[in-house]
Amino acid sequence: MQKAWLYEEYGPKEVLKMGDFPLPVLQHDQLLVQVRAAALNPIDFKWRQQVIFPSGLPIVPGCDMAGIVADIAPGVSKFKVGDEVYGNIQDFNAPEKWKQLGTLAEYVAVEENLVALKPDNLSFEEAGSLPLALQTALEGFETANFEAGQSMFIVGGAGGVGTLVVQLAKHYFGASRVVATCSSSKVEFVKSLGADVVIDYTTTKYEEIAEKFDFVYDTIGDSKNSSVVAKEEAPVVDITWPPTNPKAKFSSLTVRGGILERLKPHLESGKIKAVIDPTGPYHFNDVMEAFRHLETGRARGKVVVSSFPSSTSVCDPSPNFGAPVGRDADP
Repeated sequence: MQKAWLYEEYGPKEVLKMGDFPLPVLQHDQLLVQVRAAALNPIDFKWRQQVIFPSGLPIVPGCDMAGIVADIAPGVSKFKVGDEVYGNIQDFNAPEKWKQLGTLAEYVAVEENLVALKPDNLSFEEAGSLPLALQTALEGFETANFEAGQSMFIVGGAGGVGTLVVQLAKHYFGASRVVATCSSSKVEFVKSLGADVVIDYTTTKYEEIAEKFDFVYDTIGDSKNSSVVAKEEAPVVDITWPPTNPKAKFSSLTVRGGILERLKPHLESGKIKAVIDPTGPYHFNDVMEAFRHLETGRARGKVVVSSFPSSTSVCDPSPNFGAPVGRDADP
C-alpha cells in the first residue's frame, strides 16, 4: 500500500482524505513513477463533483506529475529506471483509460507515450506544474490556426493556462501584439511574461476596448462576452466546455509526451517558464489547503504539491510489487 489523497464519494473538497491505496501493477508499455511533485487543475475538482469515472470509487485525484522512474514494464523502450520524467497521466480522449490512481500518491503508473524526460534546468515542482496547462495552451493556438505576425487577446492572462498562453504567444508563435486581462494586482506580473498591454478586467469592460484582434483566446469560459474584441471572422477559442459563445471554437486536449519534448528547447532556454502560485508549493499534508486556494479561482499560475511521503525513500525496482487497482488491474 501507499499513502494517497482519495475520495470515496463525490462532492466538495471535504470528501477528500489521506489514506492507503494499493500500489499499481504495471501493464504493457507503462512506467512506475515515484511522484516528487504534482499540480492541481480545475478538472481535478470538477471530476470530484460529478459521477464520471468508469472504474468506480475510491479515486485518487491528479493529472500532472514529475518524478523518478522506479520500474518499467515490457514494451517500454524510451525510459529506464532512475530517469526523471514529467507528464499528464490522464488521456482525456480515451475515457476508458482514465486512471483511478491519480498523481496525489507516492507512486503512479503511466503509459510511456504520455511522459517526457524532465528538462535538467527545471525543479520537480516546476516540471510538475506544466504538462496539462502547457498542452492545453499549445492546442488552443493550433485550433485557431494561428500564424506568426497576428495579434491576439488573452482572457485570463494570470492563470495556470493563461500564463503559458502569454509566453507562447510572444516567444514561440511570434504574435505581433499580445493583450491580456487580469486583476489589478497581477498587471505587472502579466507584463513580465511578455504581454504588450495588460487590461484590468475589474475596471475595464470588453465593450470599452476599441482595438480588434486576429485571435481571441479565452481561458476562463467568458467567450460569450469576450468575443466582441475579435475582428470579423477571427477565431475565438474557449477552453471550457461547453463554450459560452456557440460560435467559439472549443479547444480539446491531446495528451502526449511528444508535446512536452517539442517545447523542451524553449523550457531549457528559459524563454518559456513555469509559473508556480506564490502560496505554494504546498506540502503533501496540506492538499486540502491547496484545493481551497485553487477553487477560489484566484491562483497566479499553477497550484503545486510537493514533499511527497516517498520523496526520501528508496524506490523499489521490483517488477512485480504492488497489487491490482481498479478494473482488470488497470490503475
